[in-house]
Amino acid sequence: MIHIDEFSSTPKYRQLANSIIEGIQAGKIKQGDVLPSINELSFEHYIARITVEKGYNYLKSLGIVESVRGKGFFISAGSVPANFRIFLLFNKLSVHKKIIYDSFVASMGDTAGIDFYIYNNDFNLFKRIITKRELDYSHIVIIPHFMEGDSIAVDFINSLPKEKLILVDKLLPGIQGSYGAVYENFEKDIYQTLLQAKDALAKYQSIQLVFPDSSYYPKAIVKGFEHFCRDYAFDFKVSEEAQPEKGTAYITVMEDDLIELLDQIKQQGLSLGKDIGLISYNETPIKRLLFDGISTISTDFVKMGALAADLVKSNARNKIENPFSFIQRSSL
Repeated sequence: MIHIDEFSSTPKYRQLANSIIEGIQAGKIKQGDVLPSINELSFEHYIARITVEKGYNYLKSLGIVESVRGKGFFISAGSVPANFRIFLLFNKLSVHKKIIYDSFVASMGDTAGIDFYIYNNDFNLFKRIITKRELDYSHIVIIPHFMEGDSIAVDFINSLPKEKLILVDKLLPGIQGSYGAVYENFEKDIYQTLLQAKDALAKYQSIQLVFPDSSYYPKAIVKGFEHFCRDYAFDFKVSEEAQPEKGTAYITVMEDDLIELLDQIKQQGLSLGKDIGLISYNETPIKRLLFDGISTISTDFVKMGALAADLVKSNARNKIENPFSFIQRSSL
């Protein structure tokens, strides 16, 4: 009855606890049943003793399990309310994706068992993870960003039960049926936030968006950027990488490009916010501190995670556009 998935990013102690909770809910484990010893589970499932002990202690904290010295662990709860069982798939675990994850988990609280997977923007891995799932889930929550492009994933995602599907961060054209979503409107969002930054950008001679072709970020960001620059007569450029030039304001979407640009600015002795302007895509805590503050354009990742959890808890199928904002700091 215990199910431990080596490929899951969910901690093994939580997988162990979730398996026992599901056994109680299914009537396969009953009040008073004695659980296997820590040594037995450790040996049978090739997991550390401390992991089993942590799983049992987690169940004790929920009032589901008790222990008696010399006799082991037993089920103390007569029943456990049916919780949500969530299959959670993220394209990667960057700083801002971790913010979404933490917010989602905190908002769900103890009402959910969450199996968490990362597919590294690889559609084949994404498909394999979903196809091999062994459990029945109440919800399938996906952040859909693929290096191969979105179209390759549409048919497969359309095969999933829509009443269980929630897309987070991005809508995919072609997904049919009634499903939930919390998403960014990438083209509109960058246009509106650059409009907020227009006066600060006006002191620079040109604006350059650093957007590698290999990026998994939606090309709608480029469209919104170009639309803004044309509407407000800014000289502009979209480039694969940035070579800092005086009088240019840069917008970076990839964290690697941000760090590389900051390194070059420092080496060349340029003044950020005077010689060079800089806006980074996606707010993270460290950007408040780097170089006395990096200006950002960003969705609200905490709110995104909380709204996704609300869709799960209410079993709603709304499509919610997540807030997006410009935060001005000394880099601009």
